[in-house]
Amino acid sequence: MTTQTLTVDGNTIALDAEGYLVSLADWSPALATALAASEGRELTPDHWEVIDLMRAFYQRYEAAPAMRPLVKAMRQSLGEDKASSLYLMRLFPGSDSRETPAKIVARLAGLPKPTNCL
Repeated sequence: MTTQTLTVDGNTIALDAEGYLVSLADWSPALATALAASEGRELTPDHWEVIDLMRAFYQRYEAAPAMRPLVKAMRQSLGEDKASSLYLMRLFPGSDSRETPAKIVARLAGLPKPTNCL
């Protein structure tokens, strides 16, 4: 059931109750920026590295990674200095203990909630 919408570039985008896209085809960088702004976030090049990595992971494996696989993918693609859950928590702090960086990145990347995240 769709409970939210977001208007980006004149298009009304449907979101589910948790703020994830109803249709993955609706994603665009402008939408990610608008979603981030609606959450009080400003996306920097470091954020985009992780968002792009998450989208590439999804394209390859057809699943959004939870924290451990995301950190492993970051280690392989971005190097050891950026491959930690602490780095992700600084970039993508959650509003509560259930809001993991993997969930936030998946939402901003226009992907479904990671399957191993509650």
